[in-house]
Amino acid sequence: MNESSAGRIILALSCIAATAALLCGCDSFRRLAGRPTSEDIAAKKVMIEQERAAHQARLDSLRRVEKALADSLALLDEIKASKTMILTTADIKGAAAAGLQYRYYVVVGTFGDRQNAQGLAAKAEAAGYSSQLIPYRNAFTSVGVGGTNSLAEAWATLGKVKGEKFCPVDVWVLVNE
Repeated sequence: MNESSAGRIILALSCIAATAALLCGCDSFRRLAGRPTSEDIAAKKVMIEQERAAHQARLDSLRRVEKALADSLALLDEIKASKTMILTTADIKGAAAAGLQYRYYVVVGTFGDRQNAQGLAAKAEAAGYSSQLIPYRNAFTSVGVGGTNSLAEAWATLGKVKGEKFCPVDVWVLVNE
């Protein structure tokens, strides 16, 4: 074999190696070296992003709980400072809470005569408030407005109701337990 043939063979092998490297890419060499391939790296990036998103979701959830707790404590402080009367159905002797749909009601009046209670309920409804007659076993009937399951909503309703003509000064909140 002459020098010229050996040079051509070396050139041909070099071209084949270069072509194989171009066609196979770095992944073949990485695989041979036991290193992660581009697919492995892309899968790891996806996994890291999913873990980051899950972690961020947990942090966001904790922030929402923290804000709700702070809001609740601020509301309780505001209620305590206002000295507004808040009674539970257990506090009222003879309360019949079986027919109540919501946990909180703003009570705008309590009457021995059910017709008077119905009259006040009609005034409340005419002013745009939902009303509920709350009967007691001792024959008294309260008029509750703005029934809700949220103490914050009940407190907001109390603030609005206090400005209405039909609302007495001794308005209070009933907690249905």
